[in-house]
Amino acid sequence: MRLPVPLLCAVTASLLLSACGSSDAPPAPPVPAPGPVCAQQTAGAAVQVQAVPAAAVGAPDWTAPHVPGRVLLLGGGTLSAQAVTTLSGVVTQTVTDGVRLAFTPAGTDDRAFAVKLEQAGLRTQPDFLYAPLANPNDPGVPGNAGVPIAGVGTFTQSYLTRVRAPQAWTFLQGCGKTPVAAKTAILDSKVEAGHPDLTGRVAGSASFLSPEAGGSDTSTGHGTASAGLVGAATNNGRGVAGVTWSGPLLAVEVLGASGGSTSDLASGLDEAVRQGAKVINMSLGLAGDPGDAVLARALTDAAKSAVLVAAAGNTAGDGVYYPASHPDVIAVGAVAQNDGQLACYSARPSSARPRPLNIVAPGGAGNCAGATNAAQMLILAPGGGYALGAGTSFAAPLVSGVAALMRAANPALSAADTRARLLASVNSASGQPLLDADAAVRAATR
Repeated sequence: MRLPVPLLCAVTASLLLSACGSSDAPPAPPVPAPGPVCAQQTAGAAVQVQAVPAAAVGAPDWTAPHVPGRVLLLGGGTLSAQAVTTLSGVVTQTVTDGVRLAFTPAGTDDRAFAVKLEQAGLRTQPDFLYAPLANPNDPGVPGNAGVPIAGVGTFTQSYLTRVRAPQAWTFLQGCGKTPVAAKTAILDSKVEAGHPDLTGRVAGSASFLSPEAGGSDTSTGHGTASAGLVGAATNNGRGVAGVTWSGPLLAVEVLGASGGSTSDLASGLDEAVRQGAKVINMSLGLAGDPGDAVLARALTDAAKSAVLVAAAGNTAGDGVYYPASHPDVIAVGAVAQNDGQLACYSARPSSARPRPLNIVAPGGAGNCAGATNAAQMLILAPGGGYALGAGTSFAAPLVSGVAALMRAANPALSAADTRARLLASVNSASGQPLLDADAAVRAATR
């Protein structure tokens, strides 16, 4: 459905129906308790350090970000007569023992000033500028400039702070880890791998469109949007940040212009597992329970090694859509502006289909009463652009991204254990099981 601003809604796949069958999964075999992956220092614990000799550090890179107008001086002891003469009239300031800060004279280039100091026997380097790892420079990240949408306004990814993604990134940084995700498969329409904000993120692709699918669907950009929510290149100074910061994506095309068939989806699931995906995102579905034994079996088989996540659906009265209603799949509902209330469009349990939602995440306000553009989701759009969107299709990838962070932070976790820890870490303070990336990543490393 096309909304007044370029909004996208969850895709309904055209699934081929087959005989009913059981989808009960066999109990997962017990796995050994993983050792500490991200252990934190405790009071009184001995800390082992290894000094790195100054001579072992490479030459300073003057092209790297650094504070202009400053040059750091290294080394203590008595200065040579030439060094004293060179520093005459230069303002300096002690930083630490053996390190001083020299302020570059007006009209002089920092590097040229450093060369002059080095010729006098002084060791120099730039005053490098370090950015906080958990505050990426992508314009869409809250606190940054925002991403302009032509004719609409400038927007940021408020949903990142609502699910506490920055705190999860900071926690991983504190453990000595760059935030990175396990391989995540996006079962969706065609992903625009050449989108500037997906550069280097799509590590593989496959297509399983049958003739009934009507050819590749590139007009809506649904698959590109889903992929971007999981894994848009983060800290690249462009557009938006993906939940996973870094890590490989697998683009599996299973939805065409007319949807996707059972065989398309089952083949896509099999391929995702074959290529080692640890998390599989499915922002697709069919209202009701079609009795699709083929897809049910494919889901159960895939769940043995991958965390399966699916959008719950975009109609409030039809119960949770399939495959989200499959017992081996995490069913994701959407909240709009209010974290304690399901979005008006979000699928939810009904009297006829009581299967509950497992978790909720921001999905945009859509056309709900009181909806504003600021309450929509900032997503990737076809042609290398950005748009606003709404739907459980855009809530599910946030959950998939967090699951992928968990499995990378602790590779010893099984799919079943990852799912259990993720769902046990939700923030229920507002009355809904809201995704909490920070709590989930911490739980994964215990």
